[in-house]
Amino acid sequence: MGAVAMEISGYIIVIILAHVAFLGSFMAAAAASASIDLSTAVLIRVDQSGKGDFKKIQDAIDSVPPNNSQLVFIWVKPGIYREKVVVPADKPFITLSGTEASKTIITWSDGGNIFESPTLSVLASDFVGRYLTIQNTYGSGDKAVALRVSGDRAAFYGCRILSYQDTLLDDTGSHYYSNCYIEGATDFICGNAVSLFENCHLHSISKNNGSITAQHRDSSTQNSGFTFLGCKITGIGSAYLGRPWGDYSRVVFAFSYMSKAIAPAGWDTWAGQTKQSTVFYAEYKCYGPGANRAQRVEWSRSLSKEEAAPFLTKAMIGGQRWLRRAPTYFKRGSTIIKGHVGNN
Repeated sequence: MGAVAMEISGYIIVIILAHVAFLGSFMAAAAASASIDLSTAVLIRVDQSGKGDFKKIQDAIDSVPPNNSQLVFIWVKPGIYREKVVVPADKPFITLSGTEASKTIITWSDGGNIFESPTLSVLASDFVGRYLTIQNTYGSGDKAVALRVSGDRAAFYGCRILSYQDTLLDDTGSHYYSNCYIEGATDFICGNAVSLFENCHLHSISKNNGSITAQHRDSSTQNSGFTFLGCKITGIGSAYLGRPWGDYSRVVFAFSYMSKAIAPAGWDTWAGQTKQSTVFYAEYKCYGPGANRAQRVEWSRSLSKEEAAPFLTKAMIGGQRWLRRAPTYFKRGSTIIKGHVGNN
C-alpha cells in the first residue's frame, strides 16, 4: 500500500472511531436518562443546625447508594461548610443545591496537586450544582483547585467558584456553566472538557499578565474546548484570554464584554512558539475596551458568522440530550411533595 493510500486509510479509521465514540456517548446518555424519572427527586436536607437529615454535605452524598438510578436532590441550607467534598463516580444523578450562592459556601484550603487539592470534586456523571460558593482559600504559590469536574454531563447554575491558580479544573466530559462567577489569577479555567460557559462573569485577580484559560486539547481529533458565550470579563490588572496547555488548545469567546483588563495581545504562547500553528483561539463579535483586535497576536482568529455558528448553541456540548430542568416533585420516604426547593 502506498504512503498516500495508507494516510487516507488511517484518516478514515480515525473518522470512523470518532463517530463510534460519539454514537456510544449519545446512546449512553439517552439510555441513562430514559431509565429514571426526571420529574421526581429524592430530597435530602443538609443543615448545620441539626434540623436537616445531615449536618455535613459529604455525609449526605455518602448516603446515596452506589450505582444510583434515581434523581437525588441535596438541599444545602445557608451556612459555611468547611469540608472537602467528593461526588464518587458511582453516584450519578445528584443535584447539590443552595438557595443563594453568597450564603451557601463550601470552603477548604489545600494546594499542590491539581487532582487532590479541589474543595469539591465531581467524578460522577449527570451532576447539577446550583447556587453555591465553592472556594479554595489556599492563595497564591501553587495549584489550588476550588472545583474539579471529571464526570460527563455536568451543569452548574448561579455558582461562585473562587481561588487563585487553577480555580476550575474543567477536566473531562461535556459541561455547562450558566450565570456563574469564576475568579482566579493563573490558568483559572483549565482542563480538557468540552464546555459552554453562558452569561458567566470571569474575574482576573492577576496584577500582571495572568491567564484566564489553559485548555488542554492535545490532538486535532479530540472534541474538546471552551466556549464563552455572552460572558463578562473583568480584572484588577492585566490578563490574557488564554494560553495553550495542550498543543491543540481550543477556546472561543463570542458576544462577550471584555474590560480594559484584557492585554492588547489577547493570547499568550506559554513561553514557546511551537503551538501557534495548531491552537484554535478565536473571538466573535465581542465588545468593550479589551475586545479591540488591533494588537492581537496574528495566530488568533476573528471568526465569520459561518465559522462561529458551531460554537453558539448548546449543541456543541450535546446539551439538548442531557440538560434537565429542576424536578417538579420531591420524595421523602413514601411522601411526594409538589413544588420546588430553593430557586428555579
